[in-house]
Amino acid sequence: VIATVIAFAPASWLARSLASATNGHLLIVDTRGSVWNGSGVLVLTGGIGSRDASALPGRLHWHMALKGLGLQLAARQDCCINGELLLGIQPGLGRIAISVDNKADWLARVPAGLLSGLGTPWNTLQLTGSLRLSARDLKLESVQGRWRQFGELQLDLANMSSRVSTVAPLGSYRFTVTADAANPGVSTLRLSTLEGALQLSGVGVLNSGGKSRFTGEAGAAPGREEALNNLLNIIGRRQGARSVLTIG
Repeated sequence: VIATVIAFAPASWLARSLASATNGHLLIVDTRGSVWNGSGVLVLTGGIGSRDASALPGRLHWHMALKGLGLQLAARQDCCINGELLLGIQPGLGRIAISVDNKADWLARVPAGLLSGLGTPWNTLQLTGSLRLSARDLKLESVQGRWRQFGELQLDLANMSSRVSTVAPLGSYRFTVTADAANPGVSTLRLSTLEGALQLSGVGVLNSGGKSRFTGEAGAAPGREEALNNLLNIIGRRQGARSVLTIG
């Protein structure tokens, strides 16, 4: 009976697990098929109780199969994923490890407008541009509910613009989450500007319990202060010519 239940587990089970792991910020709706071979629509939301939501175009298709002593999940979505996204899953007693097995330069690319589904402040900024996600030797390991990261996750925000600013584009930026080799269970957060009129920078940490602290600042490139004044008032706490951004 147990084997039958596992073999025919509905796709909605996977959807519930993803919603729980992301606190309701990433959902799979309109699921079809099973945990092993199914599809659904990916949706970004502001979390439990939020009315903000944005769906990725098309359907996400996945296939999961045994690989060695674990599983491998292969996912594809024509709009956004670079070929197939391959995730290795190794369960154990009180622990689970998830690795990104892709060797491609980047994993996924989506329009920045999808961020409005996450609610405040993204629904106010109404960003345009593109987001590109990549990973280097990325592995997440959970032991008794506490997560540890290995490798690096990188998000590039290219040619960003906002409806609250007449400056377009504002610039291009990079956000990285990197495992801290000296402090197991702690990851370093870093935001930097690649180019543009709006200058962003910041650093922070993410611990094994999911708590994060981040401090950054935003400013204008020389000669663009007046054009960016309204945007700087919105995105942070003003301190002279800068806006300070704090999380946690």
